[in-house]
Amino acid sequence: MVLSGCGCCACHSFLEPQTHLFGVLLAVTGNLIISISLNIQKYSHLKSAHQGSQKPYFRSVLWWCGSLLMAVGETGNFAAYGLAPITLIAPLGCMSVAGSAVMSVTFLKENLRSSDLLGVTLAFAGTYLLVAFAPNITQDVTARKVQYYFVGWQFLAYVILEILIFCILLYCYKRKDMKHIVILLTLVALLASLTVISVKAVSSMIILSVKGKMQLTYPIFYIMFIIMTASCIFQVKFLNQAMQLYKTTTVVPLNYIFFTTSANIAGIIFYQEFLGAALLSAFMYLFGCFLSFFGVVLVTRNRENEHSQQSYIDFGQIPGKQMLDKIQPEANGQTYGTLPDESNSTKSPGKEKKDI
Repeated sequence: MVLSGCGCCACHSFLEPQTHLFGVLLAVTGNLIISISLNIQKYSHLKSAHQGSQKPYFRSVLWWCGSLLMAVGETGNFAAYGLAPITLIAPLGCMSVAGSAVMSVTFLKENLRSSDLLGVTLAFAGTYLLVAFAPNITQDVTARKVQYYFVGWQFLAYVILEILIFCILLYCYKRKDMKHIVILLTLVALLASLTVISVKAVSSMIILSVKGKMQLTYPIFYIMFIIMTASCIFQVKFLNQAMQLYKTTTVVPLNYIFFTTSANIAGIIFYQEFLGAALLSAFMYLFGCFLSFFGVVLVTRNRENEHSQQSYIDFGQIPGKQMLDKIQPEANGQTYGTLPDESNSTKSPGKEKKDI
């Protein structure tokens, strides 16, 4: 009996690293699929613009293919949270940014910059350190365990503090009209911490139920499902507002840094994922996070500015039109400068040019 028990423990301890590795592979594959989907959708928009099509983007088959791939990638991420610790899965989002940069150069023929190569290299190096030194905890996240963590004093204190900060930032954003990017992305990050906690709980309980250990009859499953859905909806809302007010090259790296930091804190507090971890492992893990952060910043830095240099219309190339003045988009309007009135230009060249 003793030998049999030891054999089961040894088998369980052997399967846990394999489960974590499978979760990592799911997360990396999911993020790479998401990067492919984003590039397919971008190619769909570019193709429609090149053909001068007036059809809505959601009528494009390519756009729907990209959306389907994105759903597949997000499903992989969802499953990965149920198989591995949050502190291992959350930082792997850098693979989506790095993969998107590589594919945009390969398939969309965008310029390859030295900062792209350095950023992708740093992102891969950071990912290796994250996988190697992330906490190797062995626990099945059952409904009873989620209930225990949910009413623990650590999580209650964390939620009270988070709600207080969220309300202060929301007051500044709504009432004081303070729309700084740090305020918006902090709101997103605070919601994201609840998202990853609930996603891991829901995913883990579904996986255990599929294995035969039914968890879906517990009320905590549906509580976590509601928290997951609500936090995702409001998270997307604030993120979209940040994308409307600021450049993508600013929002993407900052959101990745804020999200990863918030998710790690949530995993450490709620699931106690770094409990008993060695100091060297914790330091190397933080160093891996720093490399990933820096790599994402390098990949996205000034990328939008390169596209904006080609977005002006050259009216000098229009047949039959003579450009009498430099034409530049107005900063606060819908016009593109001035053109001469063709009907009067031959008779009275000294007359005022008409605005478009």
